[in-house]
Amino acid sequence: MAANDMNLRRVQAALKDGRIASDALLLTSHINRYFATGFPSSAGMVLITADNCIFVTDFRYFEAAQNALPHIELCMIKRGEKYADLINEKLAAWQIATLAFEDGETSVAEYNALKSALKAELVPVGQQINYLRAAKTEDELDNMRKAQQITDAAFEKVLEDIHAGMTEKEVEARLIFHLYHCGGEKLSFDPIVVSGPNSSLPHGHATERVIEDGDFVTMDFGVLYNGYCSDMTRTVAVGSASEEMRKIYEIVLEAQAIGLREARAGRKWSEVDGAARSYIAEQGYGEYFGHGLGHGLGLEVHESLSFSAETGDLTPENGVVSCEPGIYLPGKFGVRIEDCVILKDGGCENLTKAKKSLLIL
Repeated sequence: MAANDMNLRRVQAALKDGRIASDALLLTSHINRYFATGFPSSAGMVLITADNCIFVTDFRYFEAAQNALPHIELCMIKRGEKYADLINEKLAAWQIATLAFEDGETSVAEYNALKSALKAELVPVGQQINYLRAAKTEDELDNMRKAQQITDAAFEKVLEDIHAGMTEKEVEARLIFHLYHCGGEKLSFDPIVVSGPNSSLPHGHATERVIEDGDFVTMDFGVLYNGYCSDMTRTVAVGSASEEMRKIYEIVLEAQAIGLREARAGRKWSEVDGAARSYIAEQGYGEYFGHGLGHGLGLEVHESLSFSAETGDLTPENGVVSCEPGIYLPGKFGVRIEDCVILKDGGCENLTKAKKSLLIL
C-alpha cells in the first residue's frame, strides 16, 4: 500500500472513530493535501469523509492527478468556478453538517472566507492531523532514511572541499552542490554554514568571512526525498583545535549521546531534553545551551508536535525527532551536533550515520 493511500486511510479512520470530531475534513494547505494524497500541488482542496474523498484542483494539475491518484475522486475546477461551490455540492450530497478545518494553517481572512462560503458548521481540527503526521508509516520512514543517506553522502563530499582560505559562502555553495549531486530533490531548508566566532550564532548564515586555521565550522543542512526531510548538523575544525575547543566539543558529543540513550516512544520529550541539558549544566555551560534539544520532522523540517524542554506531548511510536545539543560561546565559537532518530518502544533508530568524532581537516 502506497504511503499516500495509507495516510488517507488513517485520516478516514480518525473520522470514523471520532478522533476528528466532525462529519468530514477539509484540507486546504499544500502540506496536508500532500500528506493525505501524496500529490504535490500549489492549488486545490481535499474533502475527506470516513468513506469518501474528493480532490478538487485546476487544469494545471488535473492530468497529473488522474495518473497519480486512481483511488481518489477528482474534480477539475473550470475558469469562473469557485472551489466553495464544488465543495458545497459534495457537502449536500454526502449530508455533511460539520466540517473540520485546519485551524493551525488557516489565517483569519481565510477562515472568514470559508465560513461565509461553505454550507456546513466549521470546527477546528486542532492537533489531530499533527498526531497522525507525527507517527510515520514505513513508506514514510523509508523516504526519510533515503533523505538522510543523501545528506550523509553530501557531508562526506564537502569534507574534501573545506580548507582555510575559503569563505563561508564558498563552503555553502559546495555543500548545496553535493546535496543535489548525491540525489536530493530540493533543500529541506536553507543551509547554515558559520565559522570561527560566527559559529556561536545558532541560526547564523553564510557570509564572506574567510575560514582560518583553528576555526570551527558548523554546517546544518538537509534535503527532501519524495517530499520527506532530512536534517543534520556537524561541527568540524580546520587545521587545528585548541584545548577549549576540544573540551566543548566532547561535552556536546556526550550530551547528545545521553539524549540518544534516553530517546524512545512513549516519553515526554521534556524528560529527554532535561537529561542532556542537565549534563551540559553540570559541566558549567548551561547558560550557553539556549534552544531545545530537538524537533519533529517529516514533510516539513519543523513539524507536527512540539518537542521542547517544556512540552507535555508524549513521543509517538515511529515519530522522527532531531537530537541536537549545542554550546555557543559568544564572540568565540559554537558547537552543535545533530542526528535524527526514529522513536521506538525501548529506544530509537538513528537515521544519521555520518561520523561525529571531532574531525580536524
